[in-house]
Amino acid sequence: MIQININEAKAKLSKYTKMVKAGETVVLCERNKPFAEIRSLDRKGSAPRVFGLSKGVFSLGPEFFEADAEIQKMVEVE
Repeated sequence: MIQININEAKAKLSKYTKMVKAGETVVLCERNKPFAEIRSLDRKGSAPRVFGLSKGVFSLGPEFFEADAEIQKMVEVE
């Protein structure tokens, strides 16, 4: 874990970005007091979202597919 002041982070952002991508955690400080942490996202362990998880949980009635008169009026070209 690396602690840096915000001015240094602004001046050398590319350097610290590469370090974060390599797995390092960077703690941002203001006047040597930590206030934020920059770390890489863990996308390797997350499973892709499955389509259709709500199937059978709720249903839509036919009125859902009917056009709303007010919205239709706003969209129509005169």
